[in-house]
Amino acid sequence: MNHLIAPSILAADFANLQRDIEMMNQSQADWMHVDVMDGIFVPNISFGFPVMKAVKQYATKPLDVHLMIVDPDRYLKAFAEAGAYSITVHYEACPHLHRTVQAIKEMGCKAAVAINPHTGVSLLKDIVADLDMVLVMSVNPGFGGQKFIEHTYTKVTEAKALATRYNPRLLIEVDGGVDATNISKLAAAGASVFVAGNSVFSATDPSAAIEQLKNPK
Repeated sequence: MNHLIAPSILAADFANLQRDIEMMNQSQADWMHVDVMDGIFVPNISFGFPVMKAVKQYATKPLDVHLMIVDPDRYLKAFAEAGAYSITVHYEACPHLHRTVQAIKEMGCKAAVAINPHTGVSLLKDIVADLDMVLVMSVNPGFGGQKFIEHTYTKVTEAKALATRYNPRLLIEVDGGVDATNISKLAAAGASVFVAGNSVFSATDPSAAIEQLKNPK
């Protein structure tokens, strides 16, 4: 499998965040996934710019920033300046999605769009050619540790079909409930980037858990 692993900092030990970042630096992780939540778009609040800058200070892997917030356009520049490699906005939060995507690219970041479990993949048809990545949420966004939604396999297959037709270089990312039991099937469906939170940080050896996801049997 030729795929990327992006451990989610949301599941890390915040009291030992530098330690966990340095673990990821030394691991087989490809990116670090940064979940930003505002308590409005999703029913939870996570970290913002100060923590993002602190993470960037120690991280040697690209920061994959996932904005689960309303009106993300207001904050794109700040997250780009804080060190984002890629910025993901939600289809459901962007009334002028094409403009938002172009703004992300103009700031020098990779542009991605996420869709919630209830949002159909076909709605991305008119924007997919402009994207670097699509993020298929495999749980309802807001909290870690949720159960993987089985319909995700179908949605990944549909996203792959869109990519094949309109944007063959498109990355397809899956976020929520990803672990060693489903990663190979998701990859077979067409996913190429995997966000892993609890399956990494709840493991006795998080670095070994990352290695297992990077090299599934």
